[in-house]
Amino acid sequence: MESRRTVPTEGRLRRLAEELVEEGMGFLVGSASGVLLEELDYALRPPVHERRVPSYGSIIGPTATAESWRTATELNADRLPTDAFGDAQVRRFADGISSWAVRAEGGVDELVVFDRSAGSERDLVILAAATGGLVVQRHPTGVVRVVGPAGVVRHDIAGWHHEAPLDGWIDTVCGRTEGPTVLGRLLDFAVHDLGARGIGALLVLHPTGDLAIAHEQRLPVPPQLHIDRPPALAPLRHALAQADGATVFDHQGVLRQMGVRLVPSPAAEIAVRPLGGTRHTSARRYSYDDREAIVIVVSEDGPVTILKGGERVGRSPADS
Repeated sequence: MESRRTVPTEGRLRRLAEELVEEGMGFLVGSASGVLLEELDYALRPPVHERRVPSYGSIIGPTATAESWRTATELNADRLPTDAFGDAQVRRFADGISSWAVRAEGGVDELVVFDRSAGSERDLVILAAATGGLVVQRHPTGVVRVVGPAGVVRHDIAGWHHEAPLDGWIDTVCGRTEGPTVLGRLLDFAVHDLGARGIGALLVLHPTGDLAIAHEQRLPVPPQLHIDRPPALAPLRHALAQADGATVFDHQGVLRQMGVRLVPSPAAEIAVRPLGGTRHTSARRYSYDDREAIVIVVSEDGPVTILKGGERVGRSPADS
């Protein structure tokens, strides 16, 4: 049977606002007035049908044109007016992966259906920027996210977590440029696709992708997926969750090698002290040996570290 979920009371929304403030997420309370609280409450406590807890997604107050959505996300969308339906009916179709409710002050105005899945954390960051709105999602795994100008707020079994916007950090590491760089896209992927899912990884950005320094290739040559192409990110993430060792990209962001065991030189073992665990130490010593490479280490608990020339040159805001 389907549980009857009532409209949240003022008291429940007030308690949610107080919880956000107590957890250091008070900056959300002033966003989009009570609309965000209502959508967040729905994502945290959706109706349950036959013991199944549904996923959900909504876009609050989008300000950008439909054409800019398509250009920025590389997604085609059917936008269906929902004036003839109640909010509860529309929400049944909004899975937060490829279909989304569009929420205004007075209720749900539209159902947007994309031509492919757009449910990863990185997808949500792009979607929020493209639409000019706030994105609320309950992922099928149970993780609830709010994404907007303040970055990503995540709620899971460990509680509330805030991932600050990466733009300033990426500018510091990469230098300010007119558009996204390959390194910037790799960092975005590392934080929002890998770190957010607890996928540890060691990524090497090398001018040619052909490592001259001693290494051992343990996996066959992979497909040439491109970090700049959104459809390539899901299979890349899926593969990295099943592989140990380093993953190598060339200067254009093309995947060149996977499962690489990096072998430090005797000089690196003497000169470079261990940094954290085995993965970080291996990355730091390799970056000492290969001065042309930039090495990105993703910890299983989320933080991302950048190494070059044997030194740590950057850390994600969550690790600061």
